Amino acid sequence: MRAVWTAARAAARRRKTQTFVIFLVVLACTTSGLISLALLDAADSPFDRAFAEQRGAHAVVTYDPARVTDARLTAATTGVQAAAGPFGQVIVEPRNDVGPVFGQPLTVVGRADPGGPVDRVDLWHGRWPSAPGEIVLNEPPLTAEDFRMGPLAEVTELVTPSGTLTIVGYAFTLSGSADGWVTPAQMTTMKPTGTQMLYRFTGDVSTREALRARLSGVTTGLPGDALLAAQPYLVIKDEAAEGPGVYLPFLGTFGVLGLLVTVIIVGNVVSGAVISGFRHIGVLKSLGFTPRQVVAVYLTMVSMPAVVGAVLGTVLGVAAVRPMLTDTFRGLGFGQEAEIRSRVIGAALIGVPLIVVIAALLPAWRAHRLSAAEAISAGSAPRRGRGLRVQRALSGSRLPRSISLGLGLPFARPARTALTMASLLLGVVSVTFALGLSDSVIRITEVGERAAGEIGVRAFNGREHTPSERSDAEVEQMLRGLPGTARVGVAVNRDLSVAGQSEPMKINFVRGDMAAMGYQEQLYEGHWMTAPDQLVLPTQLLNERGLTIGEKLTVSLDGAWTTFTIVGETVRGLPGPEGAFAAWRDFPRQDPNAYFYQVQTVAGTDLNAYADRVTATDPGLDAWNNTGGDSFSTVITAFSGVLALMLATVAALGVLNTVALNVTERRRDLGMLKSIGMTPRQVVAMVVTSMAALGVVAGVLGIPLGLVAHRIVLPLSADAAKIRLPEYVMQVWDPATLALLLLSGVGIAVAGALLPARAAARLTIARVLHNE
Repeated sequence: MRAVWTAARAAARRRKTQTFVIFLVVLACTTSGLISLALLDAADSPFDRAFAEQRGAHAVVTYDPARVTDARLTAATTGVQAAAGPFGQVIVEPRNDVGPVFGQPLTVVGRADPGGPVDRVDLWHGRWPSAPGEIVLNEPPLTAEDFRMGPLAEVTELVTPSGTLTIVGYAFTLSGSADGWVTPAQMTTMKPTGTQMLYRFTGDVSTREALRARLSGVTTGLPGDALLAAQPYLVIKDEAAEGPGVYLPFLGTFGVLGLLVTVIIVGNVVSGAVISGFRHIGVLKSLGFTPRQVVAVYLTMVSMPAVVGAVLGTVLGVAAVRPMLTDTFRGLGFGQEAEIRSRVIGAALIGVPLIVVIAALLPAWRAHRLSAAEAISAGSAPRRGRGLRVQRALSGSRLPRSISLGLGLPFARPARTALTMASLLLGVVSVTFALGLSDSVIRITEVGERAAGEIGVRAFNGREHTPSERSDAEVEQMLRGLPGTARVGVAVNRDLSVAGQSEPMKINFVRGDMAAMGYQEQLYEGHWMTAPDQLVLPTQLLNERGLTIGEKLTVSLDGAWTTFTIVGETVRGLPGPEGAFAAWRDFPRQDPNAYFYQVQTVAGTDLNAYADRVTATDPGLDAWNNTGGDSFSTVITAFSGVLALMLATVAALGVLNTVALNVTERRRDLGMLKSIGMTPRQVVAMVVTSMAALGVVAGVLGIPLGLVAHRIVLPLSADAAKIRLPEYVMQVWDPATLALLLLSGVGIAVAGALLPARAAARLTIARVLHNE
C-alpha cells in the first residue's frame, strides 16, 4: 500500500488541474447536495417534529372548577402518558391593541414555568412572569431585529377589565394552549373561570376518533357538565400545515433537482478523470503494479481531493441552508433557529465521497482487465469514428472551419456528452422554474397590494393610548379631505357564530369605496353585494369552510339569527385573518376601535408622510403604511434565485470539467491544428462552440420541463394555502422571456467552457509536440 499511496500522491500532484477540478466540483456538489437533502428533510413533517420536541399536548382540555376538583383531575390517568396542570384559566377582553389581532379575546392561563412534561413553551423573548401584574404573550418567534422593528416592541402593557398587566416576554407553543401566561398567584386574583389540563396519551392518536376514545378515559366518572371544552392537537396541526404546505412543493422540487445535478456531475467528473488516465494505468502496469494496485491508485487519487471538498462543502452547505430554513419556518412557529439533523450532514459528508468512489471504480475496474499495451492504446486518444464522420459531414457546410470542428467534438465521447447534457438540462430547468416561480409570487403579491390600499387607519392610537374624539363619519370625512386621498373605504368586522359550524366567522361590513379598491375587480365568480343579506367570500375562506356560491349561511347577529346568501368569490379579503364581505350596517354602541379605514392615495404621494399627516391631524388615529413588500414573496424570490444560481453554477462546473478533459485528450490534435494555421481565437471558438451547441439543445429540452414544473408545483402550493390562483398569475411567459431562457443554457455552457478554452488557446505547438 506504500507504493499505491506514493503513486496516487504523485499522480495528484502531476495532474494539478484535474485534482483541483475534482476538489472544486465535489465542493460545489456537496454544498448543493447538503442543501437539497436539508430542504427535503425539512419538508418531511415539520409540525410533527417540532410538536414532539415541545412535547405538545394531544388534547388541551378545560374543565369547570365549580364541578370538579383539582385532585380528581390529577387522579384521572387512564391512557395518559403524561399530563400537566391543573392550571387556572380565564378569558380576557383587552382594552388595547396587542399583537397582530385587534381587540380579540385572549385565553390567559396561570402557569409557574414554561417547562414540564407536556407543552414545553418556547420562551423566545424576555422572561417568564415571576410577580403579580406580569404576563407573557403567545406569538410565533421573531429574530431580534424583526422584533425591534415590528409592532410587538411598541406594546408594553395589556389593559384588562381587572387591571393592567406588564408584558415581560413572548413565548410560543404549537399546542395553542393559551394566548398568554401569568403566575398562578396572579391568576387567583383574576378569578379563573376554567381549569386547564394538558394531556399526552399512549397508543394511537392519529385520528380524531382515537383522540375522543383516549379523552373518554380521563373524563369517565366526572360530572357530565364538568367538561367545558377539549381541543385535539389535530385541529392545530391542520391549521399549521397550511403555512409550510405552501413552501414544501418548492423545497421538494429544488431538493430533487439539486440531488440529480450532484450525482450526474460527480459521476461525469470522476469517471472522465479515470478514463483520461488510461495511458497512465498502462504505464503503472508495465512497471509491475498489479491490477488491484492500479485500481487502488486511482481510487486514492480521486478520493483525496474529494474528501477535502466534501468536508469544506459540508461546512459551506450548513452555513448556507440554515438561514434559508430559518427564514422559511421561523414565522410558522417551528423554532427560532432551524436545526439540520445529523443524518443530513452525515449523508452529505459520506454520500458524495461514496459517489466519487463508485464513479471511479467502474472505469478503473474496466482498466483492471486491460493489459498494459491495451491500456496505453486506449488512453492515447478518444475513439474518433463518430466524431470524424460528423466533422466530415459538417465540413461541407458554409460554416467557418472552427465552428464545424466544434460542432463535431461532442460526438467523440457520447457518454461524457450525455452526462454533460443532463447537467445543463437540469440547470435550465432550475432557472426556468425559479423565474416562473418568482414572477408568479410577485403577481400574487401585487394582487394583495392593489386591494389592500396604501394606508390603513384605526380610530385608536395604541401607542399613545388615546382614542379619537371624532365620530366614524367625521373620521371618514377628514380622510377624504386630506391632500393626496383618492379613495376611502370603511369596514367594521364582527366574529359571528354560524349555525352548524363550531368556529365563528369573521364578517367585514363595508362601505365607501371598498369595492372600487380592487376587491370587486378580483372576483372569480358571482357578483359584488347588491343587498344587505348577501356575502362575498375570499377563496381561502370558501375552501376552509367547504362553502360554495349560492349557499346560505345563518349567523347570530346582535342576538338574532340572520341568513346570508353567498353571491361572490374574490381573491383576497381585508388585511388580517380572512373574512367575508357584507354590505354596511349601522351597529348601535359599536366600539370605535372596531372601525378600519383603508385609503388609496393619488399616484406619487409620499405614503409615510401621508400617514404622519393623518396622525398629526388627529393624534387619536393610528395610521400606517400598508406597502413595503411581503415576507412570503421576499422569502420565495430570494430562495428560488439563490438555489437556481447555485445549480446553474454547479452545472457550469460540470461543463468546465468536460472541456478540460476534452482539451487534455486532444492536445496533439490542437497542436496539429495550430501548426497548420489555426489562431488562438479560432481554438477558443471551436471549444466554446462544442459546449454552446449542447446549451442550445439543453435550452430547447429544459424550458418545457421547467414550464411543466411551474404549472404543477405552484397549484400544489395554492391548494396547501387553500386559495385559487387567477390564471394571469400562471401566465408569466412571453416570447422575450422564453428567448432569454433559451440563452440561459448557452450562457451556462459558455461560462463553464471559457476558462479551459482559453487555456487550450495558450498551448504552444512546441510544448504539445515535446509532450508527445
